Amino acid sequence: MAMVDMRDLLQHAYSNRYAVGAFEIVSLDFLQAIIEAAETARSPVILNIVEPHFGLYDLDLLMTATIRAAKRASVPVAVHMDHCSSLETVQTSMRLGCNGVKLDAASESFPVNVQRTREVVDMAHAWGIPVEGEIGYVTGMSRGDSESNSDVPVYTHVEEAKAYIEKTGVDFLAVSIGTVHGRVKGKPRLDYTRLARIQEKFSIPCVIHGGTGLGEQQYRKLIDHGVAKINYFTALAETNAKQLEANLKNKEMSYQQVFADVREKLSEEVKHHMQVLNSAGRAAEVLMQCRSWRNVENVICYNPDTEDQGLIEEMLTKGQQDLIQIPGVLNVEIGRSIDSNSRSNYCWLVSVANEEVLKSYKAHPIYENYTKKASLGITVNVFEIFVAVG
Repeated sequence: MAMVDMRDLLQHAYSNRYAVGAFEIVSLDFLQAIIEAAETARSPVILNIVEPHFGLYDLDLLMTATIRAAKRASVPVAVHMDHCSSLETVQTSMRLGCNGVKLDAASESFPVNVQRTREVVDMAHAWGIPVEGEIGYVTGMSRGDSESNSDVPVYTHVEEAKAYIEKTGVDFLAVSIGTVHGRVKGKPRLDYTRLARIQEKFSIPCVIHGGTGLGEQQYRKLIDHGVAKINYFTALAETNAKQLEANLKNKEMSYQQVFADVREKLSEEVKHHMQVLNSAGRAAEVLMQCRSWRNVENVICYNPDTEDQGLIEEMLTKGQQDLIQIPGVLNVEIGRSIDSNSRSNYCWLVSVANEEVLKSYKAHPIYENYTKKASLGITVNVFEIFVAVG
């Protein structure tokens, strides 16, 4: 398994003067192309899921495939949920396996942005998950076409950025210095001085949204000014569309022929970008220096001292509902023995996000209630095991 702590990953990039590409996933072709590119280039990578594009796919299915791809990859991978509109989306994304999140509140007033982001930080940090915050407004996200978007960008104010970081406790800062979501005519003019002043005030890995359309020198200069994560999607979407359009010129093509070479073209674009960001060839050192991100399974096995099935079922259900409320718990399933000679007849199978939150999980009163005390007046014989997955 090569899923790594995203906080460690971006700190490594920040300290070693390179950036990690955050490539958006919208289909299985995109997912496979990005992983193949990362493994060929031996580069760390961030798989980016974006809420405004949820309508393009079934989120549960795509996330299942994305987490599976991240865990079986031979290079360091983090999975990030971007542009969340609410706390509910943040929590859903964490339960689905993301290990990085960002709330989209940059268009709100400064106090509202701070308040909403602080709520996300409190929630995510309890899960051991880092948070990307944003101050300033990068235009183009609402329509995905910056040339026709009427929004006006709001550049990041240096003093506001410092106050925002201090008040929210975010781990990474997305800044607005002249990029846009989508593609624009001409070469974007970037305000490096503003970025340098932010770094002078507060050393923190910075994030660029709207990475398409920048030149190689611009990427390198951004990295020199503290950028450790660059989001990239528009060029991939264009590459996908261009190859499909070329294939469709032959109207007699089969389904397979229509999609021929799409994944290969996407992979080539991703590999090129990794080389520009100087992340290519760094997989081994990142794996050595970053903590693995592994789920933990806690099996709580028990025997009740009653044969009242109604009371037992009530305890099973209540335990499932209670245990899922502990920060860091991904899922809780109920188990019943199929072996009449089993040491215990019932269990809860609790999936915990990662090893870092085990200490707070085991100290939580709900956990203690179901492992050290009787529940619903039933005395139980309890034993349990913890297993790291991956």
